[in-house]
Amino acid sequence: MRHLTFTRFGAAMHSNSATADHSTTRQRVPAAFDAGLAELVQGLAALLSGLGLFLIVFTLMPFQGAIETDPNAANEGNIINQVGYLVLGAVYLFAMLLAVDRRILARLVSPSWIAIFAVAYLSCLQSYDPAASARGLTLSLIAMIMVAGVLVLPRSERDFVNAGANAILLLILIDYAALFVAPDRAIHSAFGDEPWHAGFWRGHLLHKNVSAPVFSILCMFGIYCLRAGAPLRGWAITLLAANFVLHTGSKTTIGFLPIAIGLVFAGRAVRSPGLMILAHLAMSALVFGLTLGSIYSDTLLSLTKALIDDSTFTGRDDIWKFASASIAERPWLGQGYASFWLSPVIMGMEANFEASWDVRGIVTGHNSYLDAVLMFGVPGGILMTAFLFIKPLFDYMRAYRRPQARIFADFCVMVVIFMTYNAMLESFFLNRADPMWLLTALAVFGLGLAGRMSMRAQAATSQR
Repeated sequence: MRHLTFTRFGAAMHSNSATADHSTTRQRVPAAFDAGLAELVQGLAALLSGLGLFLIVFTLMPFQGAIETDPNAANEGNIINQVGYLVLGAVYLFAMLLAVDRRILARLVSPSWIAIFAVAYLSCLQSYDPAASARGLTLSLIAMIMVAGVLVLPRSERDFVNAGANAILLLILIDYAALFVAPDRAIHSAFGDEPWHAGFWRGHLLHKNVSAPVFSILCMFGIYCLRAGAPLRGWAITLLAANFVLHTGSKTTIGFLPIAIGLVFAGRAVRSPGLMILAHLAMSALVFGLTLGSIYSDTLLSLTKALIDDSTFTGRDDIWKFASASIAERPWLGQGYASFWLSPVIMGMEANFEASWDVRGIVTGHNSYLDAVLMFGVPGGILMTAFLFIKPLFDYMRAYRRPQARIFADFCVMVVIFMTYNAMLESFFLNRADPMWLLTALAVFGLGLAGRMSMRAQAATSQR
């Protein structure tokens, strides 16, 4: 409407040159206004991207202290998460519709994600409480809108890096400040169900077993930032996050972190992503054999005992044995999304005093692959694993062919590799707003975009 008005004004006064010059000047005003408005929208989009990344990691309920002993308990249905993520989902959906090209939005809805959520929603029908399962899964789906917004809202990779680096550095500084200001909230104490964790850092999260992998991913993000144009903030994030991981006391995570980083950089050094992926698959088989494989094979158990101090993985082996035996009850359709461990059948069992863990009320099986099969059945569990941890490797191969996409793809595949190993010891598939799940989803989403198309960031800049 504004352009139409000034076009009419210029046409009506065309016969007078002085007035024509005045009209030309006035026509520049709306053009400048539109450019300023576009810059404002782009700035707000980048700000929303950084805020989304901050909230994904920080959660809506940080620093709860020792309220619950299980690390996933914070993501159970509650009014704060339900209303909060519903509002955030609406905000990020509106922002994407306003600021992101429709062709990019169309590509966000990939067949693999449709299949993942279709299988998950169908599994809700098998749950002892289908409505509760569907509500929990819907929270995970809404949180995915924010994950998508973090990736596609920035107009360039520089905007994405700057916004993300500022957000994550602020988050890490808040956690470090909490170690001194509120140590009872940020550090495990000798009180509660797990006094043996006393002194280990957990930061704003409920448990060190969540903090360790989350801060490992932040360390990887710091490496990405220092390689992608924010070296000072990147170094700060990398070193502070790595130091935090060391203080969580999570030995397996401390071991997995350098392996994931080293595999990716080794692949870059020899310029062979295929060789890197083969090495990763071999490492995955080894980790599987030493963890879950140890409950099926005496030979693998002997090898695990020879290599690892605690071959039970803090009693997880008893949980895995129980879960493995329970798969046979519903091998094809599964027990339903987030339904098995808190079902009346499990909660009503008599305590097994010979087991290291009481399976009643533990929420998860502490192994993502076992829990996927329990929830979705054998076919569904295999599909979930393939789409979340195998397909992204092919996406990385495609992204690697474009030099402008490599650094971002390196970060994403580091996360996928690391969480492939971490999934042997923790459960997080589709786990509502759990930061482990959302950061994994962000990496899988990012590789899908980088493999099929460039982010607007990658299309707009070529810093390499």
